[in-house]
Amino acid sequence: MKLPSQDAAAREVPEDRSHRVLLPRRAPKPPLRQVARRLLMALLVLLATVLIVWIDRDEYHDNADGRVDLLDCFYYATVTLSTTGYGDIVPYGDHARLLNILLITPLRVLFLIILVGTTLEVLTERTREQWQLKRWRNALRDHTVIVGFGTKGRSAAQTLCATGLHRDRIVIVDPSSKVIDAAVADGFAGVVGDATRSDVLLRAEVQRAHQVVIATQRDDTAVLVSLTARQLNKRANIVAAVREEENAPLLRQSGANSVITSASAAGRLLGLSVHSPSAGTVMEDLIQQGSGLDLVERTVVKAEVGKSVRDTDDLVVSVLRGHRLLGYDDPEASPLQSTDRLITIVRAAPAETADHSGKQSAKPTLPGTGVAPMRRVDE
Repeated sequence: MKLPSQDAAAREVPEDRSHRVLLPRRAPKPPLRQVARRLLMALLVLLATVLIVWIDRDEYHDNADGRVDLLDCFYYATVTLSTTGYGDIVPYGDHARLLNILLITPLRVLFLIILVGTTLEVLTERTREQWQLKRWRNALRDHTVIVGFGTKGRSAAQTLCATGLHRDRIVIVDPSSKVIDAAVADGFAGVVGDATRSDVLLRAEVQRAHQVVIATQRDDTAVLVSLTARQLNKRANIVAAVREEENAPLLRQSGANSVITSASAAGRLLGLSVHSPSAGTVMEDLIQQGSGLDLVERTVVKAEVGKSVRDTDDLVVSVLRGHRLLGYDDPEASPLQSTDRLITIVRAAPAETADHSGKQSAKPTLPGTGVAPMRRVDE
């Protein structure tokens, strides 16, 4: 299989935006609008100063010709507000000097604040961004890194959020700056760059991540990302998607714990839907978290230890015992052990519902989930 040095989309990344880490913002303001607003404010201050000098022009003296016209007013206003002060036009009357004290001087200070404030704000913004980025890096532990924010990556992020993972625990890595901007707008932190490079994954703190989801557009890129991520983090759970089933063994050899073949999975779902549309609908419902039926992995509660799989309150599909996955009908699956994990089918439901009295009553939920167990018919 041909392995390019980097993904094709990464070549489109501008030099000044590559490898950048973007944290989610609530309401960013366009910088051009901010600059234009400040320039307009400075112009208004200048015009106000010109108007004051023009109204009181008889109290000013020009060393050149002795009189002050409109051009001299603009000239005096500019050199005064900029604190240049050549002294060729001066207020010699008491009234003009009083206006300089009460009006011109505050306008001069305001003018300087507007101009200098723009520079200070830029420096402050950069300092605040660096401080936020440093604090984000120090607090980021056991998070999830999603490489690729296309259809697969976005769906994976939505599913993780539906299972209870907070958006601030997810970091998106993608070579397209526009894609990262969209991810940041959705509330995720984003890193612009080619994930096959270790320095890009290090900016996403992959070395401290709990799990890595690889949802790239190309299988060869997924293999390289898996190799790089496994080299940086030996303990992370790496889940990857490939288009072709023949590339799945390569991903497993490169360090992926689980490999999903998207094309084959979609084809099997299509075939199932043709044979049984209802079964296809149920399968689609199971893989869509947060509505209808959900597949949930949970621990065995204390009351279930020693019982049979069929004696549990909800529908158990499989039992995970160590590294073995046992079906519900496997004789070795029962009795349940305290270290087992159950793959169950539950019905997604809110944790709290209103009773007849209008008060909030909590429904029983499965341990580690926000969904209610699916009761049997005889219950």
